[in-house]
Amino acid sequence: MSVIDLNADLGESFGPWRMGRDAEMLDIVSSANVACGFHAGDPAGMTETVRQCGKRGVNIGAHPGFGDLVGFGRRQILGIPAGELEAMILYQIGALQAIAGAAGQRVGHVKLHGALSNMAMVDRAMADVFARAVRRLSDDLAILAVATTEIERAAEAIGGPLVREVFADRTYNDDGTLVSRSEPGAVIHDADQAGEHVLRMVGEQAIFSVNGVRVPVRPQSVCVHGDTPGAVRVAARVRARLEGAGFRISGFSAG
Repeated sequence: MSVIDLNADLGESFGPWRMGRDAEMLDIVSSANVACGFHAGDPAGMTETVRQCGKRGVNIGAHPGFGDLVGFGRRQILGIPAGELEAMILYQIGALQAIAGAAGQRVGHVKLHGALSNMAMVDRAMADVFARAVRRLSDDLAILAVATTEIERAAEAIGGPLVREVFADRTYNDDGTLVSRSEPGAVIHDADQAGEHVLRMVGEQAIFSVNGVRVPVRPQSVCVHGDTPGAVRVAARVRARLEGAGFRISGFSAG
């Protein structure tokens, strides 16, 4: 039986402001990318998310983004020096590592969020800063990288655990990057469509652009965003379709 990971971006509430249905998502996914307080999340929420992950045996990962709570980390921030960007990433990972360690848990992977991820997908210098920051912390932390992008290539170049990710609820450009959320059709809201989308990518080991271009990939993890309307329904449908096709949902084996 083939094994694949199912991940979601969680812990994105802030104070009294609620985002997503984390408890329900954690009953479906095998890995959680936990917001670290810059684009979303706060210490109490991080602690609770880590506790819930530990209770369910869900992999815990850090999800660093730009310091942009108002824009939810989805606005590009230009001109950040490489050293400052590296420190910003290290700070966020370290915060989650401290909270996880105090709860008897560990952070096993790192995945970039939002605009920071989108920029690093096409900017090799930014991707290298990210990969270097992760490797400065640990040779064992897995980099959860969007397949076919500069993030994947930077992770391959620096070495260490790498997990290649595809998206259940997003559409793709011809170069393998994600269609901007500002464009119509960028987000897949229909659960059945998302399920078919995932089965095709995993089954054919490729992503398919909105123009029909086939880009070969080796998916090891599938992301379902936890902040979209109907996220729980989409995640449940994707899991059911994968299991129905003979896949076992489990935390990833990096490589």
